[in-house]
Amino acid sequence: MTDSSMPTARLGTGGPEVGVQGLGCMGMSFAYGPTDTDASRATLERALELGVTLYDTADAYGAGENERFLAPFFRAHREEVVVATKFALSIPPDEPTRRIIRNDAPYIREAVEASLRRLDLDVIDLYYMHRRDVNVPIEETVGVMADLVREGKVKHLGLSEVTGEELRAARMVHPIAAVQSEWSLFSRDIEAGVVPAARELGVALVPYSPLGRGFLTGSFADADQDLTPDDFRRQQPRFTGDNAAANAALLAPVRTVAEAHGATLGQIALAWVQQRARVHGLPVIPIPGTRKPARVEENTAATRIVLTEDELSLLEPIADKVAGDRYADMTFTSAGRE
Repeated sequence: MTDSSMPTARLGTGGPEVGVQGLGCMGMSFAYGPTDTDASRATLERALELGVTLYDTADAYGAGENERFLAPFFRAHREEVVVATKFALSIPPDEPTRRIIRNDAPYIREAVEASLRRLDLDVIDLYYMHRRDVNVPIEETVGVMADLVREGKVKHLGLSEVTGEELRAARMVHPIAAVQSEWSLFSRDIEAGVVPAARELGVALVPYSPLGRGFLTGSFADADQDLTPDDFRRQQPRFTGDNAAANAALLAPVRTVAEAHGATLGQIALAWVQQRARVHGLPVIPIPGTRKPARVEENTAATRIVLTEDELSLLEPIADKVAGDRYADMTFTSAGRE
C-alpha cells in the first residue's frame, strides 16, 4: 500500500497521476558498479510504501536485464505502479562508451515486443524514445509510437533528450505525456527551450540524474579515485581530474542550505528540482536512482522540504560554474542540437 501523504502530479494532459517523485531503476543492474539484488528488491517495495508510483527502466540497461529484474515487482503491484521503459539506445557490451541509436519503424516494433516479453506485461504505461536519431524525422518515429498506442501495446508516449522544437513537432502527431532529460543544480540547459515548450504543450518533465549522478550528495569527490572500475561515471568529464575538484567546491552553498534545514545535501538538491514545478509552472517528477531502502526514504523526504527565495538565490549560480560537459559526447543530448 502506498503512502498517500506524497503529493501527486499528472503525466501530461490525460496521463496517469503519479507520486511527485519517481524511482530510476537503472543502477539496480547496470552502470553503477556491483549490485545487491536483495537490497534492490527491498528498495522497490519501500519506495511503493512511501508513495512512489512511477518506475523507470529501459531496454538498454544491462541489455534487457533491468527489465527482467523488475518484472516480478511490476506483476505483484500491477494496479499500483506506472511502468516506464524506453527504446532507441543500444550499448555494445564490449564497448561501454559507444552508443547506437535507432528510431526506425522495424526497430521500434521489435523493441516494444522484446520489452513486453521481458517485463511480462500486456501493455507499457509510458514508452519513451530514449534518444533521437536525427536521420529519421521525429514525426515518423512518433507516428510509429502512436500506432503502438492504437494497438494497445502502449498507453502513453514519452521522449527523452529532445529539443523544444522536436517536442513541438512530435506533439503535432500525437499527445506526449512526458519529456525525460537531465535536470539538476549542475545541469540546467533544458530551461532555455525544452521547459518552455513542455509548459506550453501540457507535457510533464521527468528529470533524470537530479542528484548529478550522486555527485550532489557529496558521496564521492573524484570518480577515478572513489568509484569502482566498472562504474560508468569514470567516463563522465565532470567527475574526474581538475573538473571534479572544481565541481566539489561548488557544493559549499548546498551544504549551507542543508545545515539550515537539518537535511542532507541530496535532499536539498532534490528539493530544488521538485520546486522547479512551481518556478516554471509545469509538472516535474524527478526519478532519482538508488538501490538502498534507507536512501529512498531520504530521497522521498525531500518532497516535504520547501526552500526559501533566499536559499534558491544562493543555489542559483551553481550551474553556470560547473566544469565539464555532462557527457563526453553531447551530440546525443538536446543541448547538443539546440
